[in-house]
Amino acid sequence: QVQLVESGGGLVQPGGSLRLVCAASGNIFSIVTMGWYRQAPGKQRELVAIRTRGGSTNYADSVKGRFTMSRDYAENTVYLQMNSLKSEDTAVYYCNGRILTTPTDLGDYWGQGTQVTVSS
Repeated sequence: QVQLVESGGGLVQPGGSLRLVCAASGNIFSIVTMGWYRQAPGKQRELVAIRTRGGSTNYADSVKGRFTMSRDYAENTVYLQMNSLKSEDTAVYYCNGRILTTPTDLGDYWGQGTQVTVSS
């Protein structure tokens, strides 16, 4: 099986920064995409950023220019650098991976989530 473990959430003041980390482990043949999603209270889960195997990254309009997603291919780890945080960024952030465990078995995996709170 595959496990995704997030870390790096916390409480930060508006305008501050945080870096989230997501490490994938287990029976990984190949990672197709990895992404970050978030869910605020009373709202649906939404895409924040997604990175394809080819290296391209797409961001939600609300975070463009403030958030940067990067990946360490050797360690199967992705990062989300969040700058200029706003109160509306407050949410539980989830790591997602679409991962092949064999050449033909594709699964959709989620981390446990990490809370990000932006407040003065």
